[in-house]
Amino acid sequence: MNLKQEIKLITGHPLTGGDKNSLMTVRFRNILTWTVYPGVMLIGLMIYFGLKSHGINVFLSSYVATVIAGVGLITFFELVLPYRKEWLPSRSDVGTDFIFLMLVQVLLPNLLSILSMSWLLGFIKNNNWDLGNFWPHNYPIWIQILIIMFSSDFLRYWLHRAAHTWSFLWRFHAVHHSVQKLYWLNVGRFHPLEKTLQLFTDTLPFILLSVSKEVLALYSVVYSIKAFFHHSNVDVKLGWLNYIINGPELHRWHHSRTIHESNNNYGNHVIIWDIIFGTYFLPKDKNVSELGLLNRNYPMSFLKQMQAPFIQDIDIAQ
Repeated sequence: MNLKQEIKLITGHPLTGGDKNSLMTVRFRNILTWTVYPGVMLIGLMIYFGLKSHGINVFLSSYVATVIAGVGLITFFELVLPYRKEWLPSRSDVGTDFIFLMLVQVLLPNLLSILSMSWLLGFIKNNNWDLGNFWPHNYPIWIQILIIMFSSDFLRYWLHRAAHTWSFLWRFHAVHHSVQKLYWLNVGRFHPLEKTLQLFTDTLPFILLSVSKEVLALYSVVYSIKAFFHHSNVDVKLGWLNYIINGPELHRWHHSRTIHESNNNYGNHVIIWDIIFGTYFLPKDKNVSELGLLNRNYPMSFLKQMQAPFIQDIDIAQ
């Protein structure tokens, strides 16, 4: 079927200039929804390997690749290919989420890693343990990254599920679920106490196992870009990859205000543990509705969200 026939079938009348432009726009948008995720990931990896091949420090290379691909390109596509225009953030949203990102997502993990690793490595050395022997250092770098992703996700899955079922942990996790719109910057909206717990599943085990800096740096690129997409307001379609990757199509349901919908899709990198343990949720016949908590007046500023977990039942107050 040619373009003219296709437009007549859709519109019921012959081809006009406006119809042709509209259909071409729809076609181009549809192509983007299927290619933007792998395309941005590929660009990020190309930047990383390009910088690394020129002798740039691997961690600096990973940082630059993440900023350009993860921050720059995903921000661009949130503006030109939004999943929902009403999810575009306000200036106050951006300000608060930037504070969370810098303090909780960047500074806190680095500080905790320095403090905890000094003590843990000293403890291991004093006891003559060599945990590095438990890691397959001779495996190809991509295999090592896959091992990190699946093993850390298994631990993170149960921590995340516990945060939805144990009321004490939920008080802290509610901070993350307080957002009523999804865009990449609020991926960092976590209470620092919860972020500390996450660190013990995401990073510390692999540092203790002496995983090489090359593996950790490349993992950081994949992890960061994937995490930004995880929360992004980009109209992304992953198709069959939704049975492997926990991408934005799945994660939007996890932020649903309807509890039986949000208590699903706990995976961080992959969705395999949700499939195995019965918490996979991706309905085909509807889209997610309202996001956030039952309490629509839950405090949203940084300082008040630091206090919120210590206020009884604030997440369900009306």
